[in-house]
Amino acid sequence: MKADQAPLPRILVLASGSGTNLQALIDASRERDYPGQIIAVGSNRPGAFALERAAQANIETFVVDHTKFQSREEFDAALMAEIRRHNPDVLVLAGFMRILTTDFVRAFRGIMLNIHPSLLPKYTGLNTHQRVLDAGDQIHGVSIHFVTEELDGGPVIAQAEVHVAPDDTAESLAEKVQEKEHILYPIVIRWFCEGRIHLGSDYVLFDGEPMAAPMRLPEN
Repeated sequence: MKADQAPLPRILVLASGSGTNLQALIDASRERDYPGQIIAVGSNRPGAFALERAAQANIETFVVDHTKFQSREEFDAALMAEIRRHNPDVLVLAGFMRILTTDFVRAFRGIMLNIHPSLLPKYTGLNTHQRVLDAGDQIHGVSIHFVTEELDGGPVIAQAEVHVAPDDTAESLAEKVQEKEHILYPIVIRWFCEGRIHLGSDYVLFDGEPMAAPMRLPEN
């Protein structure tokens, strides 16, 4: 970075598992023109492979182990303190499997993004792929949204679709959706770092204008 250039927006990622979306973001952030830098990766699980991915990319890691705390509030307070120590501009949830308290969500309102494997508002919560199959849906997908107090209920920024084939299983659908996740999440985080998206009261602003509907990436 040249001396006269402003520092890049600071991205902090939280993950609980293998970190495939983290890896997609690491790969994207290595592109010459990517407008943000990952400054830390945190997890609630000491053995999460996401931490190994971050270490391999020379990114600082930290763990706040939820099993060490007596209550959800105590865990969230400790996690909040660790995040604030890093002072991120955007907080990215990438398979972070914890329901966060209202105080935590409010503390990072407008800078916290989450990815969810369904076309919200359909199928909040878990087991989305099997629920899509059980319902007989022909279209499934992924949503990226701002995090608010309502579980998986914050304003949706962008979505990508996948077609449900007659022979699809929950596992094959998960693979299809994950491919779209790895494309879409780095794009949305790019928009955030460029200052193109903001959270209004209950809607998304894109380039200063309220979005009537989420951006939609078609299947192909």
